[in-house]
Amino acid sequence: MNKKIVLVLVLIITAFLGNGCINQVETQNDDDRIVILVSILPQADFVGHIGGDKVNVIVMIPPGANPATYEPTASQLKSASNADMYVKVGSGLPFEEVWLDNIGSANPDMLIVDTSEGVDLISGDPHIWLSPRCVVVQVENIYKGLVQVDTVNRKFYNQNKEDYIHDLEVLDNDLNESLSGFKNHTFMVFHPSWGYFARDYDLTMIAVEIEGKEPSAGVLARLVETAKENNIKIIFVQPQFSTKSAEVIANEIGASVVSIDPLPQDFIKDLRTVSGIFSQDPA
Repeated sequence: MNKKIVLVLVLIITAFLGNGCINQVETQNDDDRIVILVSILPQADFVGHIGGDKVNVIVMIPPGANPATYEPTASQLKSASNADMYVKVGSGLPFEEVWLDNIGSANPDMLIVDTSEGVDLISGDPHIWLSPRCVVVQVENIYKGLVQVDTVNRKFYNQNKEDYIHDLEVLDNDLNESLSGFKNHTFMVFHPSWGYFARDYDLTMIAVEIEGKEPSAGVLARLVETAKENNIKIIFVQPQFSTKSAEVIANEIGASVVSIDPLPQDFIKDLRTVSGIFSQDPA
């Protein structure tokens, strides 16, 4: 076997075994599967539902890492040379803004799919994956990309896409029904991840974090007053960020601090869990 081919194979195996990525499908080599890179876990869930056993999905940002600050390893960048497609969020995710050009340059033949195409974007808010309605658009974009790189399996991808969109529409209807009964339509979060979710279900989100920074003492005092005025009983935090400021506010107003992950691995299941937390709010 040509030595260059052997070297490439060694690099690929090293990338898959040592890069710390989460592989949503089995990590065995299988030349029949399409290799797809995604930025975050929710995208892996979307791609997995459509691609099934035809795809091998590699997540660039591992669980618990902050998408605003995470830097890919050298082996992750090398793994891009073996990918058929990169599914990007496309709505301003900091990781993609900084690194996607480098990732793409490692493999000029790799198809880059922008899942935000057709989404009604909120300025400065990249979190389109937390809206079932936006996810329907993302799923359509993923499907189009899969068909482009693997036309033979079009029918397979189309059926999976239609089934998943049906499930997303059921989720949307259920969330709309349950959240319409949410007594207090204003909620407080540390990091402003839930803007699209709030828009979908006529909620008002108040963020503790200001442009990626902890609030000053003066801002914190105003947030306490705002929380009191809006009868906030739950403050949502997420695993990727400090909870200190949220806990200060919660202690001042007698509220609970509840952790919800805005990077769900099982989107439908986790969004139902979030809805359940809202329905328990005594406000």
